[in-house]
Amino acid sequence: MKITIYGSGYVGLVTGACLAQVGNHVLCVDVDPDKIHRLEQGDIPIYEPGLDKLVRDNAAAGRLRFTLDAAEGVRHGLFQFIAVGTPPDEDGSADLRHVLEVARSVGQHMDDYRIVVNKSTVPVGTADRVREALAEALAARGVAAEFDVVSNPEFLKEGAAIEDFMKPDRIVVGTDNPRTGELMRALYAPFNRSRERVVLMDVRSAELTKYAANAMLATKISFMNELANLAERLGADIEAVRVGIGSDPRIGYHFIYPGCGYGGSCFPKDVKALERTARGSGYQAELLAAVESVNERQKQRLFEKLHAHFAGDLRGRSFALWGLAFKPNTDDMREAPSRALMEALWEAGARVQAYDPVAMHECRRIYGERSDLALCDSPEETLEGADALLIVTEWAHFRSPDFDLIKQKLSQPLILDGRNLYDPKIMHQLGFQYLAIGRPLKGSA
Repeated sequence: MKITIYGSGYVGLVTGACLAQVGNHVLCVDVDPDKIHRLEQGDIPIYEPGLDKLVRDNAAAGRLRFTLDAAEGVRHGLFQFIAVGTPPDEDGSADLRHVLEVARSVGQHMDDYRIVVNKSTVPVGTADRVREALAEALAARGVAAEFDVVSNPEFLKEGAAIEDFMKPDRIVVGTDNPRTGELMRALYAPFNRSRERVVLMDVRSAELTKYAANAMLATKISFMNELANLAERLGADIEAVRVGIGSDPRIGYHFIYPGCGYGGSCFPKDVKALERTARGSGYQAELLAAVESVNERQKQRLFEKLHAHFAGDLRGRSFALWGLAFKPNTDDMREAPSRALMEALWEAGARVQAYDPVAMHECRRIYGERSDLALCDSPEETLEGADALLIVTEWAHFRSPDFDLIKQKLSQPLILDGRNLYDPKIMHQLGFQYLAIGRPLKGSA
């Protein structure tokens, strides 16, 4: 099949590469000349495990191409995927400017039947607006071309996006035309062989499904963080509680890990957008507002613990920071807890010595060169003369460090763990003062 994808960011590039991998001919359209040039040279602008090889292999095979020419994109594909960004507007609602620009562009160039697929995360009702934009552009040209608008939300986890696309647990397709539903089913047949994964529904339900999924997962995280904060006050261990409730199959273990807040490009943006959508429809989504509020507060927990430990005297101190990305296996720092922590430390007059396996360049892009930020070449280098170690991202190689070396290099044996990587009893035995999230307080041995 011939497929055009507008937007060569995270969702668009993963979608394009995976669809090409099963034999389709994919053309990715973008408005950024530098990005297109880099992609044509095999230089992948985002970090996602395995994506660089997938893009290069399919580009070399001629199944994956890149262009700045929107008209070429419209001519190329029966399927016209919209995978551009929908950043939060000033009021938190999704900004659909780029989505509607693509829709108008397709309408300005199409002459025969096209299936326009919303892959971007968009509010309920966006398909109607895309349909209107297409119809207006066609009418302005005096062209009567048939088209369908489909909602096909993505469910990709950063760090595991290729696996999620190639072996999906569900493929949600929202359409009001049964014929279009069958065409979408045929498109996804290579990913749907062992069992039926396509879930057909109406367009508005598909649009809501994406937001509902992310809001549910974000709610689980915020709920566990509320319990963790309560556990600290009651002398309970949230990790024991997590195991206790996770063993109930109605709850399960996924997304019930407490920590220093969630970040990334999806959960914060989508919870806000859904809450604003509810408000716009005349409904006060109190739970969604609380989920957002709890998460913003949770991002301050490590700083609050540090501030209390040093009785507010942080000026002139240095702190080692392990982890900058919002989660492992990505370089994404959008809404990352590390950013809230670093910015609070700088405001208090402290210095940060940070390390992350892949997000260093992104941190440098965001913050530039600063006298109060040192980006180090290794986790060990961050420890030199630091007053404490702060752990923000649960990268695998942070789980079993050399604790003797940590103790030797820190000016005092203090670890604040925002991801509960270690056992408080063992840390106490090793002579550390260990402050985690929702875990019993242990002083130095």
